[in-house]
Amino acid sequence: MAKKIAIIGGGNLGTAIAEGLLKSKFCKASDITVTKRKIETLEGLKEKGVKITSENAEAVRNSQLVILAVKPYQVSDVLNTFKTALTEKHILVSVVTGVLIADINEIIEKKIPVFRAMPNTAISIQESMTCISYTNAQAEEIDLVEKIFSTLGKAVVIDEKLMEAATILGACGTAYAMRFIRASIQGGIEIGFDVATANLIVEQTVKGAAELLLQKRTHPEQEIDKVTTPKGCTIAGLNEMEHQGFSSSLIKGISVSYNKIAKN
Repeated sequence: MAKKIAIIGGGNLGTAIAEGLLKSKFCKASDITVTKRKIETLEGLKEKGVKITSENAEAVRNSQLVILAVKPYQVSDVLNTFKTALTEKHILVSVVTGVLIADINEIIEKKIPVFRAMPNTAISIQESMTCISYTNAQAEEIDLVEKIFSTLGKAVVIDEKLMEAATILGACGTAYAMRFIRASIQGGIEIGFDVATANLIVEQTVKGAAELLLQKRTHPEQEIDKVTTPKGCTIAGLNEMEHQGFSSSLIKGISVSYNKIAKN
């Protein structure tokens, strides 16, 4: 039986989740409630049949699955607006960066299934990589949460101690990939393409490369080997990039980003 979903926080992420659930037909619009203090900004969702309210507790009482999508500094205050409405029927999913499951449990003071999910910005087009961890959850509940985020891209369950690392690789990773794309476009312009054509070639090439790995489940080096011929231009370019520190600088950047988030 489909569960009614309350999304607490109708900002960019909360709205993207609602839109993704609608596009994927995971549930009916009438099964989704989104809350926000200024509900007039959610008219687009309301027109699609989503229930809109500024009352968090009301939304929670009328749902079984609650997605918390607010700013980290708002978590305590917002949880306190509806924690009395939480019962054993509820599943609570937090998509808030940097807030531990233990922190949430301390506030709500109830033993219910609590999940922590880390999506990235591609959730707005149903192409997110979402990492999930949980406590007090049964197999059926884990499966439900995985299915929700699988409709919004790919989802994987990880140990919560890896969530900061997942933030770097899956969320910050979007920026790293964008920087590679930007540099490739600039290189394309330097060798003769106009901006629009360089954009198209690079964007589709990167998309195709990712899909090759996702669909064929091969190692990147296997696909690299297919396009590198002896004394060819591909290997010459790859070797020059490595001489300039391409792989090592990327690995170092990931490490520095992780150390930054781990210390905060």
